[in-house]
Amino acid sequence: MDKRLLDILCCPLTKAPLRPLDPPELSVLNRAIAAGDVRDHAGSAVGRTLAAGLVTRDSRRIYRVDDDIPVMLVDESIETSQLADFPRP
Repeated sequence: MDKRLLDILCCPLTKAPLRPLDPPELSVLNRAIAAGDVRDHAGSAVGRTLAAGLVTRDSRRIYRVDDDIPVMLVDESIETSQLADFPRP
């Protein structure tokens, strides 16, 4: 993802800065999605794994990235509190 874009993006709900998910974080998320254990902010089950994502720097909320396009919709964001093994800072 373009560094300039990443520098201006923030969580639309909390205004927290974002960073790319690292491979271990993405792996934990995708395992939980595959197990059917993940719901988005609106309460819907997340049905497909992510190829990439952005996480708030406090590691509380994840936004998916589709084809290098960040999907910055609060209702489709994922709260990391539901991921028992998600690394916390």
